[in-house]
Amino acid sequence: MWVVCADLEGVFVPEVWVNVAKKTGIDELKLTTRDIKDYDELMRYRLQILDKHNLKIQDIQEVISTLRPLDGAYEFSKWLREVTRFTIVSDTFVEFAQPLMAQLDFPFLLCHSLVIDADGRVVDYKLRQSDPKRKTVEAFKSLDYQVIAFGDSYNDISMLKAADRGILFCPPDNVVADYPEFPVARNLAELKSMLW
Repeated sequence: MWVVCADLEGVFVPEVWVNVAKKTGIDELKLTTRDIKDYDELMRYRLQILDKHNLKIQDIQEVISTLRPLDGAYEFSKWLREVTRFTIVSDTFVEFAQPLMAQLDFPFLLCHSLVIDADGRVVDYKLRQSDPKRKTVEAFKSLDYQVIAFGDSYNDISMLKAADRGILFCPPDNVVADYPEFPVARNLAELKSMLW
């Protein structure tokens, strides 16, 4: 029996931080896990930028409310739930995800949470657990499932390595160059053909 574990941003929905950067004009927020391998380093940097520019959770949520699933993502998510067990394992946050998950008909999501003060400032973040993507795959495997995993960024690599089959989906060239052992799907049709 199979379980599919997938990343969220860049796979099913646009990158939240990139869109916040575009909307606010704060280019420093364009950096993602496609650029910086260390997630804590990336998040500490983002928190500094939010504080410097006095951006609050409401400002980020306002941008998120304008985002729509990537082309074909809704149908692909629906198909996955019809043919297998499907879990999104993301480094996004509960406070970001709700409107995005609603547009995908609420697939099962594992993600992190933010620490927000009374003024709406994002002051910290809490990981669900360390290396959560890899540990999610290992947990499913301990239940006797075989796991297929796909994602697009450095933060997905430990999940892909732990899976029985790992696939890079629409990754940037730097990730492909660093991890040539993984097959690459450049669109959802290619990805679908690689799953079974």
